[in-house]
Amino acid sequence: MNVVLTIAGSDSSGGAGIQADLKTFEAFGVFGCSALTVLTAQNTTGVTSISEISFSFVKEQIEAVLKDFDVKAIKIGMLFSNEIIDTVREIIKDLDIPIIFDPVFISKAGSKLLNDDAVENLKTLFEYSTIITPNLFEAKALFDYDTLNEESIKKIQELPCRVVIKNDKVTKDEEVLSLDTLFENKEKRVFYTKLIDTTNTHGTGCSFSSAITANIALGKSIEESIKISKDFIYNAVKNAPNIGHGMGPIAHKKGL
Repeated sequence: MNVVLTIAGSDSSGGAGIQADLKTFEAFGVFGCSALTVLTAQNTTGVTSISEISFSFVKEQIEAVLKDFDVKAIKIGMLFSNEIIDTVREIIKDLDIPIIFDPVFISKAGSKLLNDDAVENLKTLFEYSTIITPNLFEAKALFDYDTLNEESIKKIQELPCRVVIKNDKVTKDEEVLSLDTLFENKEKRVFYTKLIDTTNTHGTGCSFSSAITANIALGKSIEESIKISKDFIYNAVKNAPNIGHGMGPIAHKKGL
């Protein structure tokens, strides 16, 4: 069985973070290991408290997994602090393993999840990443991204890794579609699914990047992994269990 590792924060409500990653890995038939960076007290209505894990213990978790398993791909999510970012960078810079980096620092609602001084530090991980998966808010903060801004697109095309920008939307033939855009060198490719009008979207970003991780570990190409992952998220939202009083979690099951 192929083994993958997620380095991310914990969501006590089970819909996002490490919990979403492991559920997604299970859905695709890969074995998921984890290294926790932060603990959160949260539910579908929001985060009430965050407790950071020491960077030294984050390092010990990652090294323990890498020492014992032949890890085929690594997903990186919420890193929270400069110390953890530095620790993770020192480990991955010498690895020959696909790295899928979800630069989690602004939520879909626009809430900041990282100190300003650490946002620039996130960029130091790009050269060691196979692909990064920012949402629209994060892409705006990182590259001043705008679909009509040629300078921001040029910045993305000059990065040392691929970039897929998620959570955009477009109207086509009077139908609203969910749009993700892949930038790879000078090429651009878009991936569409129908946009579902729902509040059950908690953890979609985490699950999307972990689905890409699982599929790359299974030997799929970047483009194929993104397409499979986007379809997976569409069905996960469509079949969400509709629980909680806020932004509900999705259904982490393949083939729904």
